[in-house]
Amino acid sequence: MKLIHPEGIPWPGSVLYNALSSSAIFMKHYELAAQDIVSHCSQGTLLDIGTGPARLLLKLHQQSPGMRLVGIDSSAAMVTQAKHNVVEAGLSEFIELKEGSASHIPFPDRTFDIVVSTVSMHHWKQPEACLNEVYRVLKDNSYALIYDLVSDTTESTWDEIKREFGRLKATLFWLHSFEEPFYTRQNFESFAQSSLFQKGRTQFLGLFCCLILKK
Repeated sequence: MKLIHPEGIPWPGSVLYNALSSSAIFMKHYELAAQDIVSHCSQGTLLDIGTGPARLLLKLHQQSPGMRLVGIDSSAAMVTQAKHNVVEAGLSEFIELKEGSASHIPFPDRTFDIVVSTVSMHHWKQPEACLNEVYRVLKDNSYALIYDLVSDTTESTWDEIKREFGRLKATLFWLHSFEEPFYTRQNFESFAQSSLFQKGRTQFLGLFCCLILKK
């Protein structure tokens, strides 16, 4: 499925995803990710790969208003939706959005102080090559934080989310990408070892598994 499925979400899927991403369970995880990202880097320039509707970037501006925030997405329809959300929030001068993918990041070497991605890695056709691109655009001694769902999330974690948000919302959070099998936590660490980063560690943040990489 990964070989034939588009990496970006075309219209009208972009409209549906925009609506889903504003739900409480999504916003809670964007908030958790934003807090984690700022704990690693609270200034400089950040790149968000597969930014979708730009919900994470909006949260990051709240957490760290001084950061320069850049988001890319391979779907033109999603970039249009993201720009609408940023304009609506009155943050156009703080957040830059453009088309681009993890496999072809449209920026020079060593541009960013931190690179992040949420619920995007399972779309990447060649994860190791994409991580090499992340390595290329990341400054030395800087972090990349890759958040996604994994297939081996513990039952206790799912039970906690179901208690907080209800079984239906928890299931919908997972089903938005059900047609593409998620990676495992071990897959994440294996991709890191096969990339220019050479190593990486993982930790859970709510339902997100975060791959932590340092250049």
